[in-house]
Amino acid sequence: MRIDIISLFPEMFGGPFGGSIIKRAVDKGILDIRITNPRDFAYDKHKQVDDSPFGGGSGMVLKPEPMFRAVQAVRENTAYAKRRILLMCPSGKTFSQDKAKQLAGYEQLILICGHYEGFDARITQYLADEALSVGDYVLTGGELPAMIVTDAVSRMLPGVLGSEESASTDSFYEGILEFPQYTRPREYEGMPVPEVLLSGDHARIRQWRRREALRLTLSNRPDLLRKIELSEADRAFLAELQKN
Repeated sequence: MRIDIISLFPEMFGGPFGGSIIKRAVDKGILDIRITNPRDFAYDKHKQVDDSPFGGGSGMVLKPEPMFRAVQAVRENTAYAKRRILLMCPSGKTFSQDKAKQLAGYEQLILICGHYEGFDARITQYLADEALSVGDYVLTGGELPAMIVTDAVSRMLPGVLGSEESASTDSFYEGILEFPQYTRPREYEGMPVPEVLLSGDHARIRQWRRREALRLTLSNRPDLLRKIELSEADRAFLAELQKN
């Protein structure tokens, strides 16, 4: 997969993409990340990318010309049939694990990072396929959201994670939070590992993990339980938890 990021601050991406899983995916050739600065596509000698809003108001708004020209340059230099152009914007739809899985099916993603007071609305309406938000809060720019989307989508690509099962056991992958994990030592300062995990009984372990995932979800994110299909056993276990 190729991910192109349109950003006024390309230097921000070196650290997050220069190590760990993302770097290994790039080194393997699974992922190709490119950064394009829209300032390089501004018309005037001062490379101006923003201007004051029509109708008045505080702050500056990103101009359409540099963004359209930057994205057009990326498109002309690539030949991917399955491409999605995404605007990193707090007014977009909330990014989710399901969205990450969906976006992993594209050959190319183009992520446009906002700044200042936002985008000229023509960028939203005519350039991007959709706008994405990483949460109900406002950041100083779209660079951090672009990093989050890149990281989450990358994990869904075959060969990126060390184990093919790693992504499928993550929180939110199946709509609920992940079950608790334990490793050596079996006991640490009076805090033991649950005996069921040491039993070797895989059916019991699967049941325990499912129930603990449901317990954690009910406690921290009960809203998620309304969005997934629960088995009769799941519903009975949750009813017992709520009763107690």
